[in-house]
Amino acid sequence: LENHYSDMQDIEFTIQEGKLWMLQTRVGKRNGAAAIKMAVDMVREGMINKQIALMRVKPDQLDELLHPMLDSQAEQKAMLLAKGLPAGPGGATGQIVFTADDAESWHNNGDKVILIREETSPEDVHGMHAAEAILTAKGGMTSHAALVARGWGKCCIVGCGDLHINFHAKEVQIGDQLLREGDWITMNGTLGKIYSGQVDLIPADPDTHPEYKELMTWADEVRILNIRTNAE
Repeated sequence: LENHYSDMQDIEFTIQEGKLWMLQTRVGKRNGAAAIKMAVDMVREGMINKQIALMRVKPDQLDELLHPMLDSQAEQKAMLLAKGLPAGPGGATGQIVFTADDAESWHNNGDKVILIREETSPEDVHGMHAAEAILTAKGGMTSHAALVARGWGKCCIVGCGDLHINFHAKEVQIGDQLLREGDWITMNGTLGKIYSGQVDLIPADPDTHPEYKELMTWADEVRILNIRTNAE
């Protein structure tokens, strides 16, 4: 099936009375690193050409390699607290704080923090900038937090309705878990998932991915747009 469709397949099947029945097959989902590796490997194996490989890798999949990501094996073992809308890419881990001023203060002391708010406003920008990531209970993909975080390339999850924040006590209830200021959480902004504690991160370094470098070489071979930047 992979050879027939020239792509990785997600297959559904059943076994009945000793016979294998194929129910359906479709193109399998994959993260950014996997999409790039599969595209390059299939070109090397002669299954597809370079142009098809370039078109298969989506811009947001390339973007994943430009941000820290959660280690996949560590993420599988982590305790999931809640889910929200994936408003800013990448992964982040830090100690939770509940005000922009605290986020900036803790950051200035060398601490990694995640800013939790009901929703953000322009008055929170200094704390948002200082935080490793931003988590809000309200808001959508076009909310203030989402737009600012995406513009900065910062990890952000919005609209997490499972958050019940007590700003006076500086604590948040997430399901049956009560977290207080200074407790550690980890966020996967690409998938909108929040985990308890610290989960290992893989630093953003595209140069460590040989398939990424090869794919970019192919892109240079076919592109017709020149890019110039002002370095002032």
